[in-house]
Amino acid sequence: MKPHFHKIPNSSQRSFSIRYDKSPNFGTLWHFHPELELHHIINGQGTQFIGDTIRSFSDGDLILLGENLPHTWRCSEEYFQGNPKIKVEAYVLQFLPTCFGKDFIELPETQTINSLFEKAKKGMFIYGETKNKVTDILKDTFISNELDRLINLLRILKILAFTSEYETISPGYANSQLANDTEMQRLEKIYTYIMSHFREDISLEKVASIANMSVSTFSRYFKKMTNKTFLEFLIEIRISNVCSELIEDRLPIEIICYDCGFNNISNFYRHFNKITGMTPFAYKRKYLN
Repeated sequence: MKPHFHKIPNSSQRSFSIRYDKSPNFGTLWHFHPELELHHIINGQGTQFIGDTIRSFSDGDLILLGENLPHTWRCSEEYFQGNPKIKVEAYVLQFLPTCFGKDFIELPETQTINSLFEKAKKGMFIYGETKNKVTDILKDTFISNELDRLINLLRILKILAFTSEYETISPGYANSQLANDTEMQRLEKIYTYIMSHFREDISLEKVASIANMSVSTFSRYFKKMTNKTFLEFLIEIRISNVCSELIEDRLPIEIICYDCGFNNISNFYRHFNKITGMTPFAYKRKYLN
C-alpha cells in the first residue's frame, strides 16, 4: 500500500517529542513521516505493517522506525468494540535526524549514530537486555526536565548504535511514493475488509468488487501497490494473527490454524514455516521463553 504523509506537530520549544499514549486502539492510518520513531508498546496486540512486512505485535515490543518508513499498528478486533477496559498503552519518541543540528550527524564522533539511522530505515525490532535498558530510559525521559531529555536521547542512541540485540524488520523494503486521496480511500476500504474477514474464505472476486475493479485489473493494481499478490498478503495477515494467538497460549495450535482462516493443516504448517522460518511450536516456545 502506498502510505499517507503524516505531519507530526512540532513545538518550537523542543527539538524532539515524547508522549505517552493510552487510547482504545492505535488507529488504522498507513503513514510515514520524516521523523525517526521509537515505539514501546506497553499494552496492545494485533498486526503491524512496516515497510513491506506484516507481523504481529504484542505487549512489551520495542521498535525503531527510520525516517519515511511507512507503518501502521492494526489492533485486534476487540480493541474496536468500545470496551472501556480494553486499551492500548505506549511511549512514542519521535525526532528528526537533524534534531541535534545539521552538522551533528557529520561529526567523526557520531558516525555510529549515522549508521544506526541507516539501519533504522528498514526497521529494527529491539529485544533482550538492550530493550530493558532503553525502555527504562524512555520512561525516565517522559518525566525529565528539558536538558535531561536531550541527554537521555543521546543515551538511547548510543545503546542502540552499539547493540546486536535487534532484528531487521523489513530488509527488502524499497521506499514508496505518496498516494493520492482516492488511492488512500480505496486501499483503506480493501484493507479494512481483509482485516475484518481474514478468518473467512475470501475470494479474489469479492475483494476486486469492493475495489470496483475487474479481477485481472485488481490483481495488477494490488501487486503494484503492495509488492505482494492478494493471496500472499492474505496469508501473511493470517499468519500474523496465528502468531498473536500462539503468544497468548490459550488454544492448541490446530484450533488456532482453523480459527485464523486456514482449512488445511498441512498448508498451514508450510506457510507458517515459509514466513517465520520456524514451526508454530518453535515460535510459541521462543516467545513464551
